[in-house]
Amino acid sequence: MGAALVLRVERHVHVYRDLGAASRAVADEVVRRAAASVTERGRFLFVISGGRTPVPLFRLLAGRRAREMPWANTEVFFADERCVPPDDPESNFGSAWSRFLSKVPIGRSRIHRMRGELRPPSRGAADYSRRLGSLVRPASELADRFDLVLLGIGPDGHTASLFPRAPALRERRRPVVAVAHAGQPPFVPRLTLTYPALASSREIMFLVSGRDKATAVRATFRSSARGNSTWPASRVRSNGPVRWFLDRDAASSLPASIRTERRR
Repeated sequence: MGAALVLRVERHVHVYRDLGAASRAVADEVVRRAAASVTERGRFLFVISGGRTPVPLFRLLAGRRAREMPWANTEVFFADERCVPPDDPESNFGSAWSRFLSKVPIGRSRIHRMRGELRPPSRGAADYSRRLGSLVRPASELADRFDLVLLGIGPDGHTASLFPRAPALRERRRPVVAVAHAGQPPFVPRLTLTYPALASSREIMFLVSGRDKATAVRATFRSSARGNSTWPASRVRSNGPVRWFLDRDAASSLPASIRTERRR
């Protein structure tokens, strides 16, 4: 899968007045991509992330946009997980389940969580790698594994649990690895999709909010074509576009030519 890392990044930037407006725009795109994927391939393979930023989006997808989603043909995966039990307050799955997944008509067998409770964490990474291999094995190294990957970015530039200068950034083969030392709270081991796994996607969307992310967003866009391990989000690639949905604060350090605002 290493060849996927040399794909050119096709970035698109969309700026909105606040997180609510950006979340509504992302919800539109998720619904659109889901319908197209089911029409073209019979299922929608959707990767979600944890944290606070996607919560308004999750509420939209579980609320007024729920009827527009093809839940019977949707498979949900996770970009990363904290190595805690699924009922722990720090669990990405637990948060997504309580706010989103438990409120929509999707079968539990279609929700593929990372088993962060397995010990050692490398066991959890190997388990998820095997499950991905059996569920969505691509036909070739550059084939699409996922239809849509939703990511965020931290103030330090990390995405999923790919932290600055961490060993996980050098992974070229395995789709999932364990991360022994998190660069941001909570400081617990993590499981994360790797760059090759993220690259085997038809589209990636970043949803980013807050002035504390502005420096990381600017640095990501100013990085070289190959990206920069100091700012891990800059090295994210896809077989399709990488689209950024930012609120005004997150976009505040970008050049005016990039941060043209959309109204919603």
